[in-house]
Amino acid sequence: MKNIIIKNDAIDIAFHGSKIIFEQLRKKKNSVLCLATGSSVIRLYYNIYKNFKKKKISFKNVSTFNLDEYLGLSKDHSLSYRYFMQRHFFNHIDILNKNINFLDGKSLNPKLECENYEKKIERKGGIDLTILGIGVNGHIAFCEPGSKKNSLTHITKLSKKTIEQNSDGRFFRNKKDVPKKALTMGIATILSSKKIVVIANGKRKAKAIKKSLKGKITPMIPASYLQSHNNIIWLLDKEAASEL
Repeated sequence: MKNIIIKNDAIDIAFHGSKIIFEQLRKKKNSVLCLATGSSVIRLYYNIYKNFKKKKISFKNVSTFNLDEYLGLSKDHSLSYRYFMQRHFFNHIDILNKNINFLDGKSLNPKLECENYEKKIERKGGIDLTILGIGVNGHIAFCEPGSKKNSLTHITKLSKKTIEQNSDGRFFRNKKDVPKKALTMGIATILSSKKIVVIANGKRKAKAIKKSLKGKITPMIPASYLQSHNNIIWLLDKEAASEL
């Protein structure tokens, strides 16, 4: 079922997104969440940790898996996604460290690391709710254009577009600093989630949103694969939805 919710701005998106997560945790205290990083979700995480005690929600029984990580960056590197999550979310809630699952960007055997990640998800009984962002080229996680629908967690080469976007000063200062590869959940891994919420804000995402929702399903727009999911919410601001 495709459900498109359009809000005024990123603040409204964060408020509504946090409600969805709180509802999930009320329904199932030991939920398995799959989480995204990046500018689109910072306000969401802020809203959650500012309100989770008021809402009488606990993360002690919650398990999390993050979508991706840069290959070559340690978890303590200030630009790693693990560091991002600690800073913007995990340090502010009552989640147990043992329940946080992350791909290791410094693994000596990245292929095995990816295989073991899939096994960890399976042992947890699968993912209940996935929070996704979307790139301007239609990528989800680090599944770049050309990604196959049956792909599982894998090593990927980042596209020039993604490297450009990530070197705009919000994270990395220039292209040469951006890692060229990453570890990422695959399309099949993402689609196996029982529920998915896609968060997008800003005019620069509008074309990707239109192609993902209205265009044909194609490997060149990985987010278009989400059309086949039967329980998905597209949570957009007015600018991101402006071409629908």
